[in-house]
Amino acid sequence: MTRYRLIVNPTAGGGRARIAVPAIERMLTAHGLSFDTKHTERPWHAAELSRQAIGDGIDVVVAVGGDGTANEVLNGLMQAKLAEEGSAALGVLCVGRGNDFAFSVGIPQCLEDGCKCLSEDCRRMIDIGLAEGDQLPEARFFGNGIGVGFDAVVGFEAAKLKRLSGFLGYLVAALKTIFLYFRAPQTRIEYGEQTIEQRSLMISVMNGRRLGGGFMMAPEAEIDDGLFDLNIVREVGRARVFALILRFMKGTQAGQPEILSDRTRRITVTATDGVLPAHADGETLCEKGKTLTMELLPRQIEVLSQASAGGR
Repeated sequence: MTRYRLIVNPTAGGGRARIAVPAIERMLTAHGLSFDTKHTERPWHAAELSRQAIGDGIDVVVAVGGDGTANEVLNGLMQAKLAEEGSAALGVLCVGRGNDFAFSVGIPQCLEDGCKCLSEDCRRMIDIGLAEGDQLPEARFFGNGIGVGFDAVVGFEAAKLKRLSGFLGYLVAALKTIFLYFRAPQTRIEYGEQTIEQRSLMISVMNGRRLGGGFMMAPEAEIDDGLFDLNIVREVGRARVFALILRFMKGTQAGQPEILSDRTRRITVTATDGVLPAHADGETLCEKGKTLTMELLPRQIEVLSQASAGGR
């Protein structure tokens, strides 16, 4: 029988994860699943618990939380894989603010449907991103995407909004950031055969499709196609930033003159003037980095998702 371990971040979703645990356990029991539950106690504890789960012979490690919890579990699974400690599949039950990773891989947002998805055991292999940089003590894995510049600061500001969550929180933070972050760093961007030097408002490196609970950063992205989807946005005025935010909300930013959209497997960004604030899957990666390199590792982890999500 498949063995599941729930790794619960009790603070996720403003505490909703902790409250949801009894209902989740009842639903999984009703589906006849064999599982146990662990709660995180500190940052990066979920990554530790994931590696421990593999050592305990667990088949599916389930992140119960938001994008940050899923990112930590994903990092633990990848660390164990590279250390040849074993492997496990990844499941997600959504109780976070944005749940963008789950959206991108076809995991239901509803807890009842999410538990059903786990019981159906439909799996797909997905690509994983790897980030390295001068401000990172060790390499960081990510499933959904990395934002450098404007959208990273939006994430930092959204985390401060305790009374707002989900897309509304990110939207308010984006409007606030227009007035806080308008001096874009001078950057050198290298990928494929290209080298771009410009002041960059934002550099979005996506494996999935959505950030912030509703910003369609890469509406055509596939999480198993072996390529990042890029949006490289040059410095623009505040009024134009607002207009571009509306474009990203609708996923219609492609073709705008300030935006270069492309695909690549590896990209390096260097700040030659200023710094690189960055997030990975919505979690702070660095605030004052000078260089970041992101590489896509094809088909690394099995994820339990809806049967209809295999190609999208």
